[in-house]
Amino acid sequence: MVSKMKKSRLGDYIELVDVRNSDNSFGVEDVRGISTSKVFIKTKADLNGVNLSSYKIVGLNQFAYVADTSRRGDKIGLAFADKEPCIISGIYTVFKVKNDVGLLPRYLMMFFNRAEFDRYSRFNSWGSARETFSWEDFCDIELEIPDKTIQEKYVAIYHSLLANLRSYEKGLEDLKLVFNGFIEDVRRKQYVESIKPYLKERTETNKNGDDIILRGVGLKGFIEPNQARTKDSLKKCNIFYKGDFVYAPSSFKNGVVTYNDFYEKALCTEEYVVFYIKDKEKLNPYYLEMWLKRSELGRSIDFYVLDSVRNRFYFDNMDMITIPIPEKSVQDSIASIYREYLKRIEYRDLLKQKIANICPILIRGSVKEAKGGN
Repeated sequence: MVSKMKKSRLGDYIELVDVRNSDNSFGVEDVRGISTSKVFIKTKADLNGVNLSSYKIVGLNQFAYVADTSRRGDKIGLAFADKEPCIISGIYTVFKVKNDVGLLPRYLMMFFNRAEFDRYSRFNSWGSARETFSWEDFCDIELEIPDKTIQEKYVAIYHSLLANLRSYEKGLEDLKLVFNGFIEDVRRKQYVESIKPYLKERTETNKNGDDIILRGVGLKGFIEPNQARTKDSLKKCNIFYKGDFVYAPSSFKNGVVTYNDFYEKALCTEEYVVFYIKDKEKLNPYYLEMWLKRSELGRSIDFYVLDSVRNRFYFDNMDMITIPIPEKSVQDSIASIYREYLKRIEYRDLLKQKIANICPILIRGSVKEAKGGN
């Protein structure tokens, strides 16, 4: 027989925390941002000269969230300090589970790490200029809280998965160190040269308006385009083939460039630039892609005066890019490690998604067990 289980108001189990870094015991290296992936991330803000005494401390087993939900798509920025304390901007909200209320912080984090929670937060966000999910509305969330022993059982499953993920991420960082070591070795031993003599721009357009698959480019490769195209607009699109590179001139410095080793023939909008390596026996395409995506290249591009409005980088500017081009066997070795690194990143992201997907299953399972279900 399945018994009924009363829903509880979250606000009865949590409380605000407002401890400031007034003695500056935490430094710049301890500053974190909050991701919609529900983790703390290293901040991208320029903290040079910033007084950190007003920053909030997030203690171990405490939570923080961003009330402003209007610029984060369908997700809410929230994170749980389960490894170490940190400091965050004073505009964020920090809270913790009250003592001796029968709710495990890690179980609550499982509850937050569900798409249902994100949808609820967005639906209950209000405001004319910026939509915010207020602390009052946050506290009005209702949830079913199983017995503590049941919570512990399902938290153990969840954290075994997280432990596997962290172990995998550690191996990923080790692999990154290996190919970065190769790169630094090549930079010391090899003269740099311009990449432009090795490349040729492709300027073929879809002049017949053929209905060919259309793709955009993001940091991780090809993406679905944001807008549909008419037959007439398809005529303006550029054609690219397997073995071509495609990039966005306005965001090339950010690594928005990718090598096409998947589509035999596809389209990109007329804003993108398409090029290919004239002789792949002289330059490995994955070796080149690795250099083009390096943040160091992006910083160097910032020094070039390319465009007065959006700082676009066109194919004619390729002679500005110089890299070491060692013998092909060395390129192939470095490229093979780089490709393995990309595959592992893809697997890591898939593992993260599976962990996120299992959270609602674990929550439902714990509640069902608490109610006496099978």
